[in-house]
Amino acid sequence: MNSTSPETDKTADAGGTAAGRRKPGARRLQILQTLAHMLEDPKGEKVTTAALAAQLGVSEAALYRHFASKAQMFEGLIEFIESTIFGLINDIDAKEPSGLKQVTRIVRMLLDFATTNRGMTRVLIGDALVNEHERLQERINQLHERIESSLRQSFRVAVTQDEVPAGSDANARAALVLAYVVGRWHRFAKSGFRKPPADGLEAQLPILLT
Repeated sequence: MNSTSPETDKTADAGGTAAGRRKPGARRLQILQTLAHMLEDPKGEKVTTAALAAQLGVSEAALYRHFASKAQMFEGLIEFIESTIFGLINDIDAKEPSGLKQVTRIVRMLLDFATTNRGMTRVLIGDALVNEHERLQERINQLHERIESSLRQSFRVAVTQDEVPAGSDANARAALVLAYVVGRWHRFAKSGFRKPPADGLEAQLPILLT
């Protein structure tokens, strides 16, 4: 995870606290950060628990002392994504009165999140969840629905403020904007993270919101 995640406990196992032990939850955080980092592989290869354990220099059994399953590890990443994205959306809604500017800022935030959290992008598009437990993809689908709901609400505000034509379909507009964002996430991941999600946004966003 990047700088938007909780700080990493960088101390060694023997020196994490004054008592000579790692802080509670530090190993779990390290596992999640390492998993997120491994997902940044441009080749998009499946991350196994064996590879994750090797990267951490521990046994697979050690991983399962902190997580009941690999699916639970991915749930930890999804929880980070949810708390970060919706925390930022709530902040935008609270500080920006203009409905259309809310949409603009949300779109930029979602694309910036992908840029700074490449491994998380593969989770957001479901690429990292192929052949994993189906509940993980269901949770990502729900996350997308919540983002669309936030965009829909902002478009409804924009209608009341005459920022978009009266009678505009907020549902259709929100669905279109989300499709654009998800498409940019896909393009970024499938390009091996070479094509920035926000590339061309300045020219495309006015067309998208017209």
